[in-house]
Amino acid sequence: MTEASRHEGQPSPPIPRVRLVDVAREAGLSKTTVSAALNGTGRLSPEVREKARETARRMGYRPNATARHLRAGRARLIGYMVGGLPDALWTYLESPYFARLTGATAATSLLRGYAVVLLPAGTLQGEWSDLPLDAVVVADPVAGDSVIEDLLAAGIPVFSDRSVEGRPGASWVDVDAEGAVREALDHLREQGARRPVLVVPDIATRFHVEVEAAHRAWCAAHGLPELAVRVAETGNGPVVRAIETALGTPEGAERPDALLVVAEASPPLVLEAARRHGYEVPDDLLVVLVSEDATAPYTDPPVTTLSLRPEAVAEAGVEHLVAVLEHGRREPAGTLVPTRLDVRASSVRSGRGG
Repeated sequence: MTEASRHEGQPSPPIPRVRLVDVAREAGLSKTTVSAALNGTGRLSPEVREKARETARRMGYRPNATARHLRAGRARLIGYMVGGLPDALWTYLESPYFARLTGATAATSLLRGYAVVLLPAGTLQGEWSDLPLDAVVVADPVAGDSVIEDLLAAGIPVFSDRSVEGRPGASWVDVDAEGAVREALDHLREQGARRPVLVVPDIATRFHVEVEAAHRAWCAAHGLPELAVRVAETGNGPVVRAIETALGTPEGAERPDALLVVAEASPPLVLEAARRHGYEVPDDLLVVLVSEDATAPYTDPPVTTLSLRPEAVAEAGVEHLVAVLEHGRREPAGTLVPTRLDVRASSVRSGRGG
């Protein structure tokens, strides 16, 4: 057997890490001088500073950020999980809302010097307890989820929704669900809707519970029938089937004249479902979707969307965490983020205006 064949398939030995002392030796400078040059500190001549930096670049030196952060008592890592989809693992990234919330959380954290670690939905203590997490984001937790209790008991600051309001170590950011539902339904009513149907996920998160309560209160206040269909599973297929259930009224029964779809679904698929049941949008059926889907302005007709503004939620939440981690804030804090209704042709009847 040749020497090459004996080593075939075996992993290559790791490349030795270039140390600060190696750079100093190569540059003919002291370790302290090189450290000052790379950190932009000390009273060094431009020539010395550039010599140290050029040597470090040429040798591939990279500062040991882990050691530096641990010396400072912080790993600068923020965990991130979505509690509302415990059986879906990573599929929350297929949701336009959660994809944007996750991306915005990661980007905002990075600007503040923190990296985000994605944790599986429904995460167990063993999956995070060995990670040096400075804080954890729990997006859309379900009622009774023990993960927040476990994190707070471990002394890890948490950012979540308003269900953690008042809890020591927890900050919250939430959207104004009641105001969002009222604004959307008021808009539909102004456009002539008298039998709007709510399509909502059957998930016990604070947001969805508040949406149903706000819908119930609005219908009672206006003397309109409380029409709602719950969606048991996530994904376009289950949501479209729920919409078809809402639109497929028995012969002789009054048909719905508007949809407020809170469960995320593709705007083109929602419009196609309406057409299959003989509805023209917006003449026969007004449509508003709670959605961050980028296709909504480009469908035929363009679809009115209610945005939960994930970027604003992420930015406010990370600011709360930074205030705790870097400024020692101890008192609980929270932010209520207003939603945004983007009115388009799918919810505007001829002659009524926007």
